[in-house]
Amino acid sequence: MNNTLVTVIGGGGFLGRYVAQALMARGARVRIAQRDPRAAWFLKSLGSLGQTQFVGADITKPETVAHAVAGSDAVVNLVGILSGDFARVHVAGARVVAEAARAAGVETLVHMSAIGADPASSSAYGRSKGEGEAAVRAAFPQATILRPSIVFGREDQFLNRFASMIASAPLVPVLRAQTRFQPVFVGDVAEAVAAAIAEPELAAGKTFELGGPDVLTMAALLRWIAQAIGRKPTFLELPDAIGGLIAMGGALPGAPITQDQWKMLQHDNVVGSAAVGFADLKISPTPLAAVAPTWLVRYRRNGRFGARAAA
Repeated sequence: MNNTLVTVIGGGGFLGRYVAQALMARGARVRIAQRDPRAAWFLKSLGSLGQTQFVGADITKPETVAHAVAGSDAVVNLVGILSGDFARVHVAGARVVAEAARAAGVETLVHMSAIGADPASSSAYGRSKGEGEAAVRAAFPQATILRPSIVFGREDQFLNRFASMIASAPLVPVLRAQTRFQPVFVGDVAEAVAAAIAEPELAAGKTFELGGPDVLTMAALLRWIAQAIGRKPTFLELPDAIGGLIAMGGALPGAPITQDQWKMLQHDNVVGSAAVGFADLKISPTPLAAVAPTWLVRYRRNGRFGARAAA
């Protein structure tokens, strides 16, 4: 991939910083495109001289995306939201990126979706992700679509959120205790993006579902986090009737869950039995226990000193 120019839209975000590093490690030149490129300048020090570029772009403004992808060999669209106008970002925005990539003569497009993407989904998030995939396929049929499960990593808002809650509360309520997840390490998802660009013969036109080696219910995941940070709260598994009532207040500031997130929790977030995944990209996914304790340690009493005492 030496000197290949890859434009990563949303490259300064949680997943984007790992994607940028995976690409730079392979010798690619990386152009980070996002609304405020200054927020991604920290990536400069991670690459060689001249290996990174920065440009302002907003996927709701086609002219900015066209400018950002001009001259690129490959484009990666990582932009996604968990609340707000899903159709504007996940559908219209995805279409803008795919059409701009096609018009610019880009060879490879990687589009980040999610497990659960389905135009018939009951949740607006899942529905918009599915419609976004269709829009990308219509504009750029050979695009690679990646559907990760819940992505975890040092800067995530998933494990860290639950760990913070467990560390601060003696009683932890659990919604949808039996819903299953297949958490996937952010570094592995980044490697999947890089592999799709480096070896397009493996990935062009395909949809990959990406999950880690651990499949855990919500209840089991919370108990694993508690053990990892040396905490022993009481877990209270709430019935769906109460969970649904809590979700009804999801529009209020500080609400723990929205109605749309509640709808998403009604279904397991795991790789389908017939799906292609990491193995097809020659990647061995990372277990939770191999990496997560290195940053979850800060939620222990006395932090790393507490971890040493426990050892």
